[in-house]
Amino acid sequence: MRVSLPTGSRGRWISIRRTIVQRSWRRCCGPSGELALEAAELAGLNGLHELRVAALLHDVGRAGVVSSIWDRPGPLGAADRERVRLHPHWTERVLSSTPVLAPLALLAAAHHERLDGTGYHRAARAADLPRGARLLAAADVLAAMTEDRPYRPALTRDEAASVVQDEALADRLDSEMAAAVIEAAGLPRPRTAWPNELTDREVEVLRLTARGLSNKEIASVLVVSPRTVQNHLAAVYDKTGRRTRAGAAVFAVEHGLAGR
Repeated sequence: MRVSLPTGSRGRWISIRRTIVQRSWRRCCGPSGELALEAAELAGLNGLHELRVAALLHDVGRAGVVSSIWDRPGPLGAADRERVRLHPHWTERVLSSTPVLAPLALLAAAHHERLDGTGYHRAARAADLPRGARLLAAADVLAAMTEDRPYRPALTRDEAASVVQDEALADRLDSEMAAAVIEAAGLPRPRTAWPNELTDREVEVLRLTARGLSNKEIASVLVVSPRTVQNHLAAVYDKTGRRTRAGAAVFAVEHGLAGR
């Protein structure tokens, strides 16, 4: 559903958000929003307007944590770390309380979630994270790593891209979204590391299978023979440990491979 902000509302909310960030933490939300938008275009995602607004507002919840914590140059204690980990919760609360922005609350608040459930604040896993949320997570890592923090200097784009790629290889970030973010940052797009060592063609077959297409229909789409499709599907079964088309479809959903 497209979010249509009333006249003046979009600019007012984004202006408020920028003012909060600039005054409290001397950072601007623009670069991460533009990075996410360009990466979304490269990844072929729908809902670009909503994704861009969510990217611009994803850190508004930082206002719920006192500046002295964000500005601390040394390590945080357990209590302060927990306060920091709650800022996506405050983002969700703020956006949910505003009717025009409420549809974006869950998306904007998911920027620290990870596919393996180690993120925050909901500890959501892959099956619960749509492609837009996965892209925001990857964009947030790269944007944050290239900005100075009180406890560390900024990394170069290449260094930050390596961090993003390492997170993708560890199955914490979506490898396809990570690759799109790295390319959007002006760096060479890395080869996507698909789960369970699936090949590009096997992922194509898996995605079409998850959409309910028959082997004959998949063969027509990919311009190959039905026997070739069957061979690829057999390889998918072997690598994923699934033995039915339904099981393969579930695997595709769990790993964010079903939607294109």
